[in-house]
Amino acid sequence: MTEDLLTLNFDECMSKFKFEKLLIWQKSMNLGEDINLMIDDFPKKELYNLSSQLLRAVDSVALNISEGSIGQSNPEQTKFLGYSIRSLAEVVTCLHKAIRRGYISEEQFQKYYDESFHLMNMMIAFKNNLK
Repeated sequence: MTEDLLTLNFDECMSKFKFEKLLIWQKSMNLGEDINLMIDDFPKKELYNLSSQLLRAVDSVALNISEGSIGQSNPEQTKFLGYSIRSLAEVVTCLHKAIRRGYISEEQFQKYYDESFHLMNMMIAFKNNLK
């Protein structure tokens, strides 16, 4: 590698792909990392059930945003945003399951519920703006 490649900082690398500039992608990445940390406190019996489902759903939000934004037409990007929105609805349902089972506090539930609601509205607005 050349020295120039070795000296690039992380921020310079973060703007190479179109999706990295999208606020909805950035927020979905943050939500995914926060929820990943939260599920560490779930009981071991949920490792292959609710923990796994919640992590797959929250990761799917950012993954579909990025997949839809790379060289796709507006209808194709709209389709992938729809997948992201559905995955986010799945995250919210998993949060309801987690609080009902006593795995998260009311404060944790409300924080991630509110973040999900805000992100959902942003994604719907972005999707509607593509048409």
